[in-house]
Amino acid sequence: MATPSAPDTTALRSSSALRDPAFLRLWTGTTASGLATWALPFVLGLAVLDRSLTPVTLGLLLAARTAGFLAAVPIGGVVSDRCSRRAVVLWSGLAAALALPAIAVGLDWSVPLMAAAAAVAGAGQGACRPAFQALTAEVVDEQQRQQANAAMTLAVRVTTLVAPGLTALLAVLVNTSTLLVLIGALWLVAALLPPKGTATAPAESERTSFAADFVEGLREARRHPWFLAGLGALTAVIATGYSATGVLLPLISRDRYGGEAVLAAATTAYVVGALLGALIIARWRPRARGWAALAGLGCYAFAPLSLLAPVHPAVVLAAYALAGLGIELFNVPWFTAIQREVEPNKLARVSALDFLFSYGLAPLGLILIAPATEAFGPAAVLIACTAICALAPAIAALIPTSRTFSRTGKHT
Repeated sequence: MATPSAPDTTALRSSSALRDPAFLRLWTGTTASGLATWALPFVLGLAVLDRSLTPVTLGLLLAARTAGFLAAVPIGGVVSDRCSRRAVVLWSGLAAALALPAIAVGLDWSVPLMAAAAAVAGAGQGACRPAFQALTAEVVDEQQRQQANAAMTLAVRVTTLVAPGLTALLAVLVNTSTLLVLIGALWLVAALLPPKGTATAPAESERTSFAADFVEGLREARRHPWFLAGLGALTAVIATGYSATGVLLPLISRDRYGGEAVLAAATTAYVVGALLGALIIARWRPRARGWAALAGLGCYAFAPLSLLAPVHPAVVLAAYALAGLGIELFNVPWFTAIQREVEPNKLARVSALDFLFSYGLAPLGLILIAPATEAFGPAAVLIACTAICALAPAIAALIPTSRTFSRTGKHT
């Protein structure tokens, strides 16, 4: 697909997406949804600490939310390409906003109500993700999208960095039910604030069945070999590298370093690295943007590698900072390439496949890594995770169109 040449940084500064009121509304809504998505499991964890929930109920609610997310992502992708993306954001956000007070009502007396509401909240989150991606392509001009995507991911990382402390402070002042209602208010902002897009829904006579529309999205994804290769690499890294962080880092922090300090510091270093990566990629335009992005994705291999031997804690922190930096050097060009290369009327469906296979399959890695550690030992699992995180992006880079994340294979 032929696209205009990328502007230089001077042009970007003079036509910044950050000065566009429509983008600022979209950015605020997306940030609110991201914060609400992060906050729910954190607040439910606090509920376990104050004995409002049992650990078993917590696991059930998180599983219900994940199930709702996985079910809604492909549906949201198809509906977003059939209808107004803005309408999908509105109704999915409103559903999540209503679900959070329902969880609060169910505390202490109705686990089924809480589980159903958690599933609805997950469905709202899943449906809005592809809609937000497609709406970004409608609201932001092509030349500004990398900067816009960097601004969005920067907001997510900042909230991830500061939100735990703020939420813990709020938990001292208000109870869990109030915190859940506040999360619902965030979803209300995500639902109501984003602007209208520019795309028009297809005429009723042009619509086919849901299954046919979904298959058409699969066909569109297959037209882009770089997308299939990158998605495979991303899925492999998240399922292994993220799982090593989620399962083995806490254990190693406790057993090797004598407490939770390394766990907390490594998690913070990851977020700080991601912030730096988002700042860099907001302006950096490498000619081989796909290879640069995949190299960044491969940096996640440093995270499990740093846990193999009893190294100084500073080495672990540096490894996690590199992993965070690299993941954003991948994420921003990846989202921008999807918005640029995919047919606009199929964009939400392809974005849905991205979220479904990458982040949707992450729980599978979390489920498998614990028994794998029991069977083969942590060293073998960490070596395998390191190898997969390094090799998967390298293999994806062998696909010719992966060099520039473009079917033409040219820098644009």
